[in-house]
Amino acid sequence: MTVTHAAPSVLALRAGGVGLVLDASGPGLPSVLHWGPDLGPLDDAALDGLRAASVPPQIGNGPDVPVTVSLVPEGSTGFTGTPGLTGHRAGGAAWSTAFRLRSVAVHPLGAPEADLVATHDRSPAGSPDSPATSSRDDAAHGGTGGRVVAEATDDEAGLDLSLEVELLASGLLRTRATVTNRGPGDYDLDGLGLALPVPPAATEVLDLAGRWAKERVPQRRPLTVGTHLREGRRGRTGADAATVLVAGEEGFGFARGQVWGVHVAWSGNHRAYAERVYSGERLLGGGELLLPGEVSLEPGGSYASPWLYGSTAEGLDALAARFYDHLRARPAHPRTPRPVVLNVWEAVYFDHDATRLRDLATTAAEVGVERFVLDDGWFRGRRDDTAGLGDWFVDEEVWPDGLRPLADHVHALGMSFGLWFEPEMVNPDSDLARAHPDWLLQVPGRLPVPSRSQQVLDVANPDVHAYLLDRIVTVVRDNAVDYVKWDHNRDLVDAGAPPTGAARVHAQTLAVYRLLDAVRAACPGVEIESCSSGGARVDLEILERTDRVWASDCIDAHDRQHIQRWTAQLLPPELVGSHVGSGRAHTTGRSHDLSFRAGTALFGHFGIEWDLTRATPAERAELAGWVGAYRTHRALVHTGRTVRADLADGAVWLHGVVGPGADEALYAVVVLDRPVTWPPGRLVLPGLRPDRTYAVTPVLPGTVSTDPRVVPPWWPGPVVLPGSVLVGAGLQVPALDPDHAALLHVRATG
Repeated sequence: MTVTHAAPSVLALRAGGVGLVLDASGPGLPSVLHWGPDLGPLDDAALDGLRAASVPPQIGNGPDVPVTVSLVPEGSTGFTGTPGLTGHRAGGAAWSTAFRLRSVAVHPLGAPEADLVATHDRSPAGSPDSPATSSRDDAAHGGTGGRVVAEATDDEAGLDLSLEVELLASGLLRTRATVTNRGPGDYDLDGLGLALPVPPAATEVLDLAGRWAKERVPQRRPLTVGTHLREGRRGRTGADAATVLVAGEEGFGFARGQVWGVHVAWSGNHRAYAERVYSGERLLGGGELLLPGEVSLEPGGSYASPWLYGSTAEGLDALAARFYDHLRARPAHPRTPRPVVLNVWEAVYFDHDATRLRDLATTAAEVGVERFVLDDGWFRGRRDDTAGLGDWFVDEEVWPDGLRPLADHVHALGMSFGLWFEPEMVNPDSDLARAHPDWLLQVPGRLPVPSRSQQVLDVANPDVHAYLLDRIVTVVRDNAVDYVKWDHNRDLVDAGAPPTGAARVHAQTLAVYRLLDAVRAACPGVEIESCSSGGARVDLEILERTDRVWASDCIDAHDRQHIQRWTAQLLPPELVGSHVGSGRAHTTGRSHDLSFRAGTALFGHFGIEWDLTRATPAERAELAGWVGAYRTHRALVHTGRTVRADLADGAVWLHGVVGPGADEALYAVVVLDRPVTWPPGRLVLPGLRPDRTYAVTPVLPGTVSTDPRVVPPWWPGPVVLPGSVLVGAGLQVPALDPDHAALLHVRATG
């Protein structure tokens, strides 16, 4: 049923402890008056008062009218920062816009477009100055969030703009814009991004950098006047992506300080920025980074920006929790227990032998593995990484009986069967590249520089799409494949569409989404992992089509502690592949005890990447204990809230997962270096309820010393303490050597 009111000019949405107040009084685009802690129910007078109190004094030597910074900032308002929309028509016309609001509609979350809570007609026939009504007090403005759709036009520029703003039940905000060309000629779009204001209290910026095998490295700086700009020009999200760009109060940490963060949900070129302009505004913004000529809108044509997600909370853990709540509420979010995976890459590499792999599968099942994944090397001509990519046919020389006997053996052992693909890439030394050189992205006269002996297929070419879809679906169906590891191992450099060489990253990104959607439609029930040189395609849009990401090609437990610590700023553990490698790490050469390797992998989607046929019986027995521990605790790890302690000594970390209701928790005490003073002293366990009583018990599938010089007297427990003690005073923990961890299981007893 449609309910229509004369809509207010100030809209207030509330959900999950977050308040969003939009000024939709016009005549220009809506602007944000408040995005932060919930202000509580506000009546008409309070909302009008907030709008009045938000108008700044006139800027010295500035415009004679107040400067408005809308969700899509426009220079025509007097704003001198980063514009939201950039583009032009022939001869440079329509480069500046002044959109005028036509209508604003408020929808309950999840409701069809027709189910309005309030609508405000801003067309010339409407009444822009209509008084506010009680529609401000209805359910959409209560504690469940809502969706605002604003329509605007610029008659002079010949453009329409549709702006969507959603405050989700988790308190997570997301917004996007769509521009439509209503003029007589083409409109060349250079960029369309959105920006969210943060208050003057936000004085520091935190985001993530990185590289291959060392993804998501935090970096922090003051939010000074100017623009802190993070551009991704790799044609994929990138190992060096900002991931979540955060601004916050000075000294903010995991549990302290108000913070605001944004994430650009896009798997191609993108921009994210924090900006402070001379007139005092502070903004977090972002969108797609368009290459020259990628989007030219014909009359009637439209372009929709990626979603810009925004989260605000007290501390980084609570900010991350909003992303978790949103992801876990999706209908397609994995609901079944995340199976223990064995991926054969670091076990056999390209040395595929049917007997050896059958034996490995048998051994894997004996230690409790639930999913067996055959990685690179199964298809024609693929004896190393220089040839064969693109020829998605089972190699008859290596697999004379095909893959089905291995798949049947895996299934008979009670495991699901997975297979590796890298659909978007091709080796020049392949039958596919020799037959279709015009299928490779390129500019006239040259191929892009080689990387990993690879080039990139033009997935936006319908013939390429059809070939890849046919080969993937055929292989999956013929071999009873349950799981696809979808890899993407090089950047898109000089990514032009043959024969013209026009920039192709935008079209390629959308084409990959279509291909993933088509594979899922043709193979319902098959899970897909996003892997991209490890963790170079980790974003919320790729996760609309995949079931987990591979956080990094580095499974060295020391580095993985860092990588997983900061991947957790966006993604919950069940979406992050985390594997136990062999004793000596493939990527770094470091050696670690199994207890550290497995204790690290436990806080993710647990797996193994190790030739277990060469492990000792003692190692396999210990690993089986860790597999059992994961299976015991995975429901907790994959539904709880991640907590990371703010400890003064950077050599000692404490992190964990606290279950719903704080009835149960699992913590890891990790020592990564040799502290100056030792032992570490009492550590508090964040996230527990002070009014409950808890039993704390070590998780001991591996080896932790019983030497009283290493472990405290209460070890191996359990020790029963009030929650007020555990969160306020803490307890002594083992004095571990560097690169060791101890796990604590906590359960409420009263």
